[in-house]
Amino acid sequence: MTEHWHDTGNGPVFARHWGQESAPVLLMLHGFPEYGGAWDALARELADSFYCIAPDQRGYGQTGGPDDVAAYTTSSLTRDMVDLITGLDRGPVLVLGHDWGAAVAYGLSMWHGALVDRLIIANGVHPVPFQRALAAGGAQSAASTYMTWLRAEGSQDALSRDGFAKLQDLFAAHMDMSWLAGDTLEAYRREWARPGRLKTMLHWYRASPLIVAEPGKPRTDLPEFPLERLQVPHPHLLIWGENDTAVLLEATEGLEAFAPRLTRVILPGADHWLAHQKPREMAAIMKDWVRNT
Repeated sequence: MTEHWHDTGNGPVFARHWGQESAPVLLMLHGFPEYGGAWDALARELADSFYCIAPDQRGYGQTGGPDDVAAYTTSSLTRDMVDLITGLDRGPVLVLGHDWGAAVAYGLSMWHGALVDRLIIANGVHPVPFQRALAAGGAQSAASTYMTWLRAEGSQDALSRDGFAKLQDLFAAHMDMSWLAGDTLEAYRREWARPGRLKTMLHWYRASPLIVAEPGKPRTDLPEFPLERLQVPHPHLLIWGENDTAVLLEATEGLEAFAPRLTRVILPGADHWLAHQKPREMAAIMKDWVRNT
């Protein structure tokens, strides 16, 4: 693994690289509350086939970002990755997104398609099916009530108390967190402890226009979606850890209407943190799909 800085219009972005530079590029986009190093186990499994690039996205890790919620809209975050990809001068790349990283990955595919070769999402969601599930007042609304709390002013202070105990509890949410221990946990704590970092990480939630209904109280006041701008033209693989309790499979219902070249694969024995729990199995799925598309 090597470390690099990439220039973007919004300032330098820190990234970790694995594999041979001559191999096809795989851009790996993390979610909350992770950082580029979260991909290490999976990247090591993929480094024989891809040149893996895992940035600390804006507001995270060594990249950091401004204390300005307006700087964290999906279009702005996507622009960072547009600049990174363009700076590689390698042509279209394979893109992998997880959790909030999926929002940026979908943004690249939908709005900057010439830069994307194929799209892989791991327990992440397209904005329209997700918004519909969040507004329905059902299981996904109930699972996502934490989003409203995270958006509140000062939530970063509560999350950081007692050695980030509440953040770790939020991370777990009835899922297998046995991988987050020892040196791995200490590495996460170092990233979270960077000055102002938790606040800028949470700005991703605060900048999002997503509407979360109260359980049992569906919302019908959703904005109009520009459906023609939300199409995924590329071959698209969705890998799903079946035991995810944070993002539910119902939040992907209707995805085929936006991604006609979609392949779905369920990963048994994994949940939202599948890249940590099943890196070898996930890598095998990815390699097989790329070979056959």
